[in-house]
Amino acid sequence: MKYNAAIFDMDGLLLDTELVCMTAFKQTCNEMNLPFKQDVYLSIIGRNQAGIKPIIEQGYSEILDYTSFHSRWMQHYHAVVEHQAIPVKHGVIALLDWLQAQNIPMVVATSTHTALAQKKLDLAGLSTYFSHITCGDEVAQGKPNPEIYLLAAQRLLVEPHQCIAFEDSNNGVKAAVAANMTTFQIIDLVEPDTETRALGHDIFDTMDDALAFLQTH
Repeated sequence: MKYNAAIFDMDGLLLDTELVCMTAFKQTCNEMNLPFKQDVYLSIIGRNQAGIKPIIEQGYSEILDYTSFHSRWMQHYHAVVEHQAIPVKHGVIALLDWLQAQNIPMVVATSTHTALAQKKLDLAGLSTYFSHITCGDEVAQGKPNPEIYLLAAQRLLVEPHQCIAFEDSNNGVKAAVAANMTTFQIIDLVEPDTETRALGHDIFDTMDDALAFLQTH
């Protein structure tokens, strides 16, 4: 292993939360008599709250009150994620156990706010793997800006180029690559687009594939 740290996104990568979030979004659209615009929704994956707002406002110009829409959406989402463990994605435990056996420090860099991110990890039983979490409410600019990854590396006292980052979303990949980290993308809801593929990072269909690659390189 040539890496001094491993940094993980959370939603859609460690935890199968993206489908929960999209279901809550669809429910809100239905309640407010709005169409579900899949292209708009998929474009916000990986962004923090500040980054989501202008995209939703532009994509849903018929929303007169974004605050009410977002509040209702989050109410549906939190009703699930704050009270039950979100399933851990297949292959995650095997990868975390292997990295731990290699004595590679592991941290989380997620666009989710700190309190909710900690609760999700606690409920899923993953907290003990990570020395700390860096969250969306701790940075001025969310993904695809690299700030969150740079902060995570700084807290580890590790240079960014010595880190490997694991992401599922295109926005997250752009952030990790911009931070000069070796980046693995494990596909979830969003296929890598042409712009993202051009970044030259490694793309895997499953976490098992990513682990197999690491074990042989």
